[in-house]
Amino acid sequence: MPAAPDNKQILRTQLKAVRRGLGPSLRASVDAALARHVFGLPQWEAAPIVLAYLSVREEVDTRALVASALAAGKRVAAPRVVGPRRLAWYEVGVGEAFERSRMGIDEPHERPERLVDVGALGADTLALVPGLAFDARGYRLGYGGGFYDAFLRDFAGMSVGLCRSAMLLESLAALGATEPHDLPVGLVVTEMGTKDPSPCPR
Repeated sequence: MPAAPDNKQILRTQLKAVRRGLGPSLRASVDAALARHVFGLPQWEAAPIVLAYLSVREEVDTRALVASALAAGKRVAAPRVVGPRRLAWYEVGVGEAFERSRMGIDEPHERPERLVDVGALGADTLALVPGLAFDARGYRLGYGGGFYDAFLRDFAGMSVGLCRSAMLLESLAALGATEPHDLPVGLVVTEMGTKDPSPCPR
């Protein structure tokens, strides 16, 4: 069932309140446990490059994941908005200084020599995907920009949704919060462990 705009917006408002209600201390504890499960993924171990969003405000923290990937000798790339529903990915390093966008998001600086051709990356690439909420089938409720919907369509690697268990729903479709073009992530990781939404293709 296609999502009604009002359904998605109402659900976003409700879930943002739930997320804020977790409090900073609980969020930090949950995110640390979630990161440990990510580190235990064989796909994390095998990935030569990790595509990672740079978390802000109450999002699941990715800073420790980025630091650990770099410490392990992996390449790491972060996204920069370059147009409607378009992200460009730039490689980042230890101690990187980021640029704050108009939307209040940290982004890598636009350096052509660091631009990563995501379409040329192999299936062993791992991408950390943000979401306000995920469901048991791997579908996500984002923030309405459509950037990661477009990204997932062209991404050939393993997409991993980072989701606190309080934000893991049974079915976004049942809540009228999915659309025909939506694609699921390959894995959803919470502080309780990993959920494989098979038989989803990604």
